[in-house]
Amino acid sequence: MKFGIFYELQLPRPWAPGDEQRLFNNALDQMALADGLGYDYAWEVEHHFLEEYSHCPSPEVFLGAASQRTKNIRLGHGIIQLTTNHPARVAERVASLDLLSDGRVELGMGEGGSVTELGPFDRPLETKRAVWEDAVKAIIPMFRDGGCEYHGEYFDFPLRNVLPKPKQKPHPPLWVACSQLDTIEMAGRRGMGALGFQFISGAAAQAWVHSYYNSFTKRLDKLTEYRTNPNMALVSYFMCAETDAEARRRADGIPFFQFALKFYSADRIGKQRDRPPPGSVDLWAEYERWKAENPDALERALSGGLIGSPETIRNRLHKYASSHVDQIILLNQAGKNTHAHICESLELFAKEVMPEFQAMEPEHQAWKQKVLAGAIELDEIDTTPYKSRYSQNSVQLDTIRDANAAD
Repeated sequence: MKFGIFYELQLPRPWAPGDEQRLFNNALDQMALADGLGYDYAWEVEHHFLEEYSHCPSPEVFLGAASQRTKNIRLGHGIIQLTTNHPARVAERVASLDLLSDGRVELGMGEGGSVTELGPFDRPLETKRAVWEDAVKAIIPMFRDGGCEYHGEYFDFPLRNVLPKPKQKPHPPLWVACSQLDTIEMAGRRGMGALGFQFISGAAAQAWVHSYYNSFTKRLDKLTEYRTNPNMALVSYFMCAETDAEARRRADGIPFFQFALKFYSADRIGKQRDRPPPGSVDLWAEYERWKAENPDALERALSGGLIGSPETIRNRLHKYASSHVDQIILLNQAGKNTHAHICESLELFAKEVMPEFQAMEPEHQAWKQKVLAGAIELDEIDTTPYKSRYSQNSVQLDTIRDANAAD
């Protein structure tokens, strides 16, 4: 099993001068630390206009800085929004980063999920999957030597030589964001790595691993000609400390992350998930109010994921390892979790837990090669019981329509 770290660059209110710069610099320090500790991947999102939840609209800039402070860790776009970026600009930026990082880029691609993000770029929600597919078809030829042209439904590109070209040939590994669990099956069918931005149990992980690899091996349907990337990664909440109690005390940002996801979810504010007008909601204050009113729910929210002592986390990780997940992506830059605690968590996990599971990687790769070759046939597990994006212990909010939200 491999391990990644994950960044939304969250910054809850109240905001003071210098906070955003400090946030960026702390995250870069954390990535440099993770690189030295032997973590495998660092993933950075792209979001636009999502106050408090994410202050990271330009992952290529952030990862470019990270490329000069790290040596070995893979630098992952998790993800680039293909709906809000022109294909040629994506190819140019990814290739530039690949050169700067000496071939360490992972290219995760996604659609964006709300009118708040897509609306200013004139992209309706109804067409975002079709735009994503059209963009993938346009981008891949741009990585090849020589010129290319593309004439699709949403993008029309004249004959040009898109420069520079990436170091990795024919292109960096391809991933797709899986914000909805059904997309994991789609990722396998498209021959791309699945970035599972869900928080699911070990039993659910096994069902979705089977779904992913069965789609990859039996129903492969690539969008265009590209190198496949059979990999499945899942994000997990994370905080490691000497005791379970101390880990939970340090992980207050994790329920905030869950709260923000539910606060702006489609079942509360409409299918288009439009956010209220800028500055009209203090999300951290709403979270603090929820905590005061729901102490039992807060305790449950801190009881799941990979939050705890090294021994607790080790026991939970074995369930994921037995499910044959390729990578666990650790999320602990959330809410107001402190830089010091994040660094201590990364260090303790790397010392006490990570080596045992990284040592299993050759055995896992041998299993995977047998699956891909057809020597091992995986059961077709019914994924219906595992459709929920959230565990039973995660933050739950009543279905309340926000007066400012679009239908």
